Amino acid sequence: MSVTKPQQFDWVNNLRVIALFAVIILHTTSPVLETYNKGPLNVWLVGDFYNSLVRFAVPVFVMITGALMLHREYELGDFLKRRLSRIVAPFLFWSLIYIAYMYYNEDIDYPGDWWLCLKQVCHFLRDGASYHLWYVYMLIGLYLVMPIISKFIRNATEKEIRYFLIIWFLVMMIEQPYFSKYKPSLDLRYFEGYIGYLVLGYYLAFTDFNIKSLKVWMYLLFVGSLAAIFVGTYLLYQHYNGISTIMYEPISPSIMLISSSVFMIGKLSMPNPPQWLLKLRDFTGKYSFGIYLGHALILQLLDQQGLNYKLFAPMLSIPITAFTCLVLSLLLVYIVNKIPLMGKIVSG
Repeated sequence: MSVTKPQQFDWVNNLRVIALFAVIILHTTSPVLETYNKGPLNVWLVGDFYNSLVRFAVPVFVMITGALMLHREYELGDFLKRRLSRIVAPFLFWSLIYIAYMYYNEDIDYPGDWWLCLKQVCHFLRDGASYHLWYVYMLIGLYLVMPIISKFIRNATEKEIRYFLIIWFLVMMIEQPYFSKYKPSLDLRYFEGYIGYLVLGYYLAFTDFNIKSLKVWMYLLFVGSLAAIFVGTYLLYQHYNGISTIMYEPISPSIMLISSSVFMIGKLSMPNPPQWLLKLRDFTGKYSFGIYLGHALILQLLDQQGLNYKLFAPMLSIPITAFTCLVLSLLLVYIVNKIPLMGKIVSG
């Protein structure tokens, strides 16, 4: 594997902010998919398009983690103490915020007994206090295995890493609904899940691919994957006469391909933006975890004020709503970070 200097990883900062905005667009758009056969088809198609466009967000986040962390050597105790604390503290803080808001908004009833209330809170902490916090549970699992998988990566040959990725992709293929009936009775759990994105992020970041016009091929892969996800989801909705998220699933070939193309386009692109834009990017990236944790609450508050995809033409109202949410979430996290001792608790 080639040696990449830290300063050559500046493109990762671009990808982090892009993936963050993509997550917010995704959550702004998701309610549109529920309008299938309940409203104009063109509105649903806009939702399908935006969902297809930004489904790379979480896989790219995981790939960034792999690119930045798997090549490093860690002392086990220090890693678990320092890295996990940066995730767990903000996660618990925002989980309690979402639980408190559910009580305030009367989404759940106060049981009238403090012990039953405590059991309710523990239930939400176990299963997730908001729809987007599943990502943190997954990330904690990846962090627990990180010291082990990083040791494998640092000592593995390029051929061995490719072997792992090929098996991961094949397992992903046979787990798909139309292929699962052909799945052999083998225990393939060791090649499943988001761990593959960790390794893929490292591999794509550190490998020099001597392929002519690689960036053009990546753009073609992006457009082809986007078209397959967009059209495929529409056809599946027609077939099942309702919700079908097969093409949207993060652990699927279609999302793996579009995520890889976005990651590689980010790596191969060398934009030269003005200095103020770079500072704004780095400022946003600094608070990205806190923004991710808090944006769902901001989206809900905006929706209550009528700022959502219904405001006017969804093609415009979706990105406008998402951008407003991003700005307000950034301001909220930045302000709270100024409170003594709150910085690490809110955004890690």
